[in-house]
Amino acid sequence: MLLLKNGKILEDGKLKAKDILIEGKQIKKISEEITESTAQVIDLEGKFVAPGFIDVHVHWREPGFSYKETIYQASRAAARGGFTTAMPMPNLNPVPDSYENLKQQLDIIEKDSVIRALPYGAITKGELGEEYADFEELANHVFAFSDDGRGVQDANMMYQSMKIAAKLNKAIVAHCEDNSLILGGCMHCGKRSKELGQKGIPSVCESVQIARDVLLAEDAGCHYHVCHVSTKESVRIIRDAKKAGIKVTCEVCPHHLISDENDIPEAIGMWKMNPPLRASEDRQALIAGVLDGTIDIIATDHAPHAPHEKEVPMAESAFGIVGSETAFAQLYTYFVKTGIFTLEQVVNMMSKKVAEIFDLPYGTLEEGKFADLVVIDLERKEKINPENFLSKGRNTPYTGQEVYGIPVLTLCEGNVVYRDI
Repeated sequence: MLLLKNGKILEDGKLKAKDILIEGKQIKKISEEITESTAQVIDLEGKFVAPGFIDVHVHWREPGFSYKETIYQASRAAARGGFTTAMPMPNLNPVPDSYENLKQQLDIIEKDSVIRALPYGAITKGELGEEYADFEELANHVFAFSDDGRGVQDANMMYQSMKIAAKLNKAIVAHCEDNSLILGGCMHCGKRSKELGQKGIPSVCESVQIARDVLLAEDAGCHYHVCHVSTKESVRIIRDAKKAGIKVTCEVCPHHLISDENDIPEAIGMWKMNPPLRASEDRQALIAGVLDGTIDIIATDHAPHAPHEKEVPMAESAFGIVGSETAFAQLYTYFVKTGIFTLEQVVNMMSKKVAEIFDLPYGTLEEGKFADLVVIDLERKEKINPENFLSKGRNTPYTGQEVYGIPVLTLCEGNVVYRDI
């Protein structure tokens, strides 16, 4: 047994002192004072305890791209960030479009991951948008279906996939991007792209596919989840769809909440991500979407790359930045400490709400539930330093950024998977 003494948990929006007793994989007791002579004791000294975070959007790169990241390192990086469950995306080699291909990934997860990992199955064979993946064969082994990294271009293919997924009680999780509108861009098509002389990606590239898909999902009766929302038009479409009773949910990434195109100092690879950092009014629309509940959850889109893929001019760079180890601290620093979001809102969007919308038995700090939790030192201050990352990926534009709210202990099913306390 493990006894966490002198922690603080959120109750009715306020921090209250509690002890937490853990036995096996479960939380046995939460109380103001617990004495258990046979338990190993960790004194939390007043630090904040939250449910383990759930990240529905990560790129763990194995099998196929271990030079970018490994499941061994990615899972430890996630644990360091307070995540106890993660959903690896299917843009791998081989693509998990059949059980045979998926099993390679499942075997590595079983061997190397320190946290719970629930992989996606692909929507189409090879994520090429031409043939359907083996939905029925994959359904019992995957979290949901996605072709993340690519938008499904053919409307009927997406529609039929939604109908199949609905029958299998699985969500379609969509990277929304109309290829005919990307126009070879490497950053948002706006003021800053013109100043830097870079080809831009217009906002409509994302929003037009969301508009198509919410109507398809309505007819198919499918749970449709939108990845990494980045534009004000996307927020508006999703808000309207929810009002119409369509089963649509969505996520936003920390970097799209924290930064916009004006923060890009020069056209370098570290600032290249997909979707790109949009205009200031888009960022404000995302924040408003969080506050009014249009945006359901926060996901990192942790996307590690090798140095040679990012330390180049923006036009030549791979899309993506890492985020597992910095997400909570950045959100806490920029939104909770400034009074824009409450601590409870951020924690719920990274745990409880994720579990609710995907019907998962995780994401809560309750007696009898899984002992998935993170201990956070809300007063501790650090500068983001990629050299200290547990991830193989060092590709962040936020090097040197000062943040508060550092995870210091993470437990997954009662096992200590990260400790700095």
